[in-house]
Amino acid sequence: MKEVNGEAVRAAVFSSNSPRTSNKSDRGPQRARVKRRIGGLFSIALLASTLHSTPAYAGENDAVRVWNEKAIIALTNGPAAATPGVQFTPPVAFIHLAIVQGAVYDAVNAIKGGHDSYLEGLKAATSASKGAAAATAAHDVLIGLVNQAPVTATLTAEVKAAIKARLDADYASSLAEIADGPAKAKGIDVGAAAAVEMLANRAGDGRFGAPGFNVPANPGPGQWRPAPVNDPNAWVRNVRPFTLPSSEYFHTSGPSALTSAQYTAEFNEVKAKGPATGSTRTEAQTSLAYWSVAHPVPMIYGAMRQVAASKGLTITEQARFHAMTSMTAADSLINCWAEKAHWGFWRPVTAIRLADTDGNDATAADTEWTGLLPLPPYSDEPSGANCATGGVMNIAKAFFGSDEAEFDITSPGLGLVNGVSTGSTRHYSHFSDVITDMIEARIYGGLHFRRADVNGAMLGKSVADYVDSHFFNCRNAGQCKQEERE
Repeated sequence: MKEVNGEAVRAAVFSSNSPRTSNKSDRGPQRARVKRRIGGLFSIALLASTLHSTPAYAGENDAVRVWNEKAIIALTNGPAAATPGVQFTPPVAFIHLAIVQGAVYDAVNAIKGGHDSYLEGLKAATSASKGAAAATAAHDVLIGLVNQAPVTATLTAEVKAAIKARLDADYASSLAEIADGPAKAKGIDVGAAAAVEMLANRAGDGRFGAPGFNVPANPGPGQWRPAPVNDPNAWVRNVRPFTLPSSEYFHTSGPSALTSAQYTAEFNEVKAKGPATGSTRTEAQTSLAYWSVAHPVPMIYGAMRQVAASKGLTITEQARFHAMTSMTAADSLINCWAEKAHWGFWRPVTAIRLADTDGNDATAADTEWTGLLPLPPYSDEPSGANCATGGVMNIAKAFFGSDEAEFDITSPGLGLVNGVSTGSTRHYSHFSDVITDMIEARIYGGLHFRRADVNGAMLGKSVADYVDSHFFNCRNAGQCKQEERE
């Protein structure tokens, strides 16, 4: 496998031309469960558009942006944070964000029209307030999701009540910014209806199922050992996808054979660049590794909101953009977790410590080797961080049609390490560069072999191509080419 660089990543995306269609008759779980093998490289893109005029009411035109941020706070903050949340892990948070953004999209799209709805049957007057609809849909879904979150030692019933009380207060503030009248009332009605429909659709979808991956009683060479624990959220692999026909729709090519020259090269690369001490990393590479370790949902959506603002997206465009990115990320991770269960390949830390058992004379064991970054409780193949990043960045390309955009992604890293901050902000002019950075970062952190990173990003691109071809398209051919600005 060739080492992936920014130019190769960027070039690859323009060689992939997925046909677009507005036909929804073949979508959803009822579709034949065809398994596809992923091939090729990947990338994404973004294109500038004209800024729209300052809105008359901040609550009316900013509701999608505001409630995207509020949703992420509620879903990812810890129960003990100053602004408490349910603290979902990355794949769980992306799944629940997709539920929120799907309802927001359907509510706003029912008023504006022009694109395929996600769920069928929702209708609204064109005079309804899109801001009231978006705020209501987001609020009502979030209340439902907080109710569904399992009570734990830290996420107590009292903390959940506090989160819901805050969401209620935020909702009241949002509505107060929108002028009273029939438009506001109609918007509230359609937002509430969208929330009810979405929550009903996701009932019994496999969330919060049985924990843990199946592992051999006596794992052999190449097989994953649970460390530090067996993933309590391994049920992600069984969640009903939002867009894909099944959770196992795409297959990666899998890890390299243990005795292959490719595995040897990947083994020696991560062994040298990924350890906590004695690595060959540069200071910049160490910073990149730390940058990649923070929760990706706040990181990614901080950037997505920047892009939406800089491109002047209207409220309806923002609703579609966030629905597309969140559902693509969610399905990329659902499929990714199914692949982790399928391959069950060991992490570099295990591979390096047990190299004398792998049958490869070109790999040498180091029984004390430890990676720079904390070890997640699931297997190597494919990389979850790269599944999500590849999905989001490629569907962003499909939305905007270019790889160019200026944005920052800020990460707190691991906080202070030896008294030094590991947080950083990285500036990007191309979204494909985010994918390239994430591939490298997980190697520098000692978490993945290169193949797992590349395969994860490729899987994300395949999901993005599927979403772009089957969902959120113009209701009538050509209608979106001259979409009215608001």
